[in-house]
Amino acid sequence: MAIVPDSKDWTWVLERPCPECRFDTSSVSFAGLPGLIGANAAGWQEVLSGSGDLAARPAPDRWSALEYGCHVRDVFRLYDYRLSLMLSQDDPLFPNWDQDETAVAERYDAQDPVTVAAELAEAAGAIAARFAVVEPGQLARPGRRSDGARFTVETFGRYFIHDPVHHLWDVTGRPL
Repeated sequence: MAIVPDSKDWTWVLERPCPECRFDTSSVSFAGLPGLIGANAAGWQEVLSGSGDLAARPAPDRWSALEYGCHVRDVFRLYDYRLSLMLSQDDPLFPNWDQDETAVAERYDAQDPVTVAAELAEAAGAIAARFAVVEPGQLARPGRRSDGARFTVETFGRYFIHDPVHHLWDVTGRPL
C-alpha cells in the first residue's frame, strides 16, 4: 500500500504537500512531532473503537481500517527503533522491512482491534517520548536505509510523521 509517488525519490515528502492527503511536512517543527504523534494516535483510537467490520477492505488494493491500524502501530515501533539507532550509533544502516510481507505474516486482518488500539497507543507514546528528548545537537545525526536513502534525525522525523498521518487520512478522509 505505497504512498510515495516515486519510491526512489523520497525527498518529495519533505518539500511539498502530499498530493493525496495534503499533509505538508515542511511546515512541521521538530519540537511539534510529539504532539502530532499524540494527535494521530488519538485519531486511531477513535477508528479502532468504531463500529462495523474494521477488517473489511474498501477495495481489493486498499487495506482495511484494522490493517492500517496494525501497520501504523508497527511503523511507530520500527521508527522508534530506527531513531534509537540514530541517537546511539554513528550513521547506522537500518534493517530492511517489507510492510506488505509483515501484514500477511502477522495476519493484520485477523488481529483484535482493541488490542491493536492499546499497542498503537503504547508505541505512539514511546516514539513521542523519544522525539521529545532529542537535543538540538542531535538533529544532524545521520542514518540510512539499504536503498540509499539518507536521513538526519530532523528529516527522519518529518519523513516519519507523514506515514501515520497519511494512513489516518486513508481511513477517515479527514486531515489531521
